[in-house]
Amino acid sequence: MGIYKNNGYLMVSCNGGLNQMRAAICDMVVIARYLNVTLIVPELDKTSFWADPSEFQDIFDVNHFITSLRDEVRILKELPPRLKRRVELGLFYSLAPVSWSDISYYHYQILPLVKKYKVVHLNRTDARLANNGLPLETQKLRCRVNFNALRFTSQIEEMGRRIVRILRRNGPFLVLHLRYEMDMVAFSGCTHGCTDEEVEELTRMRYAYPWWKEKVIDSDFKRKEGLCPLTPEETALTLRAMGIDRNVQIYIAAGEIYGGGRRMASLAAEFPNLVRKETLLGSSELQFFQNHSSKMAALDYLVSLESDLFVPTYDGNMAKVVEGHRRTLGFKKTILLDRKLLVDLIDQHTKDSISWDEFSSIIKEAHADRMGRPKKRVVISERPKEEDYFYANPHECLQKLD
Repeated sequence: MGIYKNNGYLMVSCNGGLNQMRAAICDMVVIARYLNVTLIVPELDKTSFWADPSEFQDIFDVNHFITSLRDEVRILKELPPRLKRRVELGLFYSLAPVSWSDISYYHYQILPLVKKYKVVHLNRTDARLANNGLPLETQKLRCRVNFNALRFTSQIEEMGRRIVRILRRNGPFLVLHLRYEMDMVAFSGCTHGCTDEEVEELTRMRYAYPWWKEKVIDSDFKRKEGLCPLTPEETALTLRAMGIDRNVQIYIAAGEIYGGGRRMASLAAEFPNLVRKETLLGSSELQFFQNHSSKMAALDYLVSLESDLFVPTYDGNMAKVVEGHRRTLGFKKTILLDRKLLVDLIDQHTKDSISWDEFSSIIKEAHADRMGRPKKRVVISERPKEEDYFYANPHECLQKLD
């Protein structure tokens, strides 16, 4: 290693929910390390749908983050006073980097800006680094940040352990990441099973958020293509068809389910042991977490890592990042649902054109090889959005690949 030379300072504002930001923080550390710049502790998103006012140090152990990476990259809690004044005067450069870029983009496009302005601010951070084609060292650093440097605060970690202890007392448990909160249903435009009033409410919400690009959505088409989160009713049928024990504890890792009790009725009838953090803990214990969606999501993350089985009903950021993290813990079982196949079979079963036994055996067979076993990522270099996401399967960092 040559002598460390500081080329300037990188400020970053993360966008999105907790898990989207988590992956972004890993990418930003890699970029700072590669450009030999000092990283200022990332700013978390306070303006997204979740409107969580938390700072980095409210969610993550900031001192551990800085010290565990000190041999790789210089990280400061804030800019030195002289540069702080420059930023206040607007003497810095702010931009959104190009999505899915490789390291050379940062070398040729961003580094000259850092050298010229001394402080560069990246104002969007989601998926700004490619999944593939990066040096092995870079991929391994992404993993070190994700699995070692990013630790939740002791308060969050302790509460996560407490929930897991309560669950373990009653035997094995499955975590169901039921991504069926209002924001997801509105954003995706997937309204299967919703009332006319709900469809109107969801459409109004979709038009109200300017950064949600898609406005006119064909819900039926999208669902048939497997692009919708499973509804609670579809989830109940799927779990039953897979032969999940009806008395197993099912921890719902999610916010408030859209449509409430009406939509959860069939799942609750099929699996009576549904629990969530709000039912396991007293309200006084959860006080510190209430109205802080990132802290709540952090608890769900910790419980999801520990579960005997993890089943996400949609491939959002939490589903992917937890899947990848569980792979590092000895390839813990994650069922990766084939939603396109499932909705087709569910529709056939609903019309009685396929018997329950046939329905169940096709579903079991189709998912036998979708349990998070060791495999390489699928690469589609011209369409990175469609290829396997690095954080869902960081195979460069995992041992058990033949």
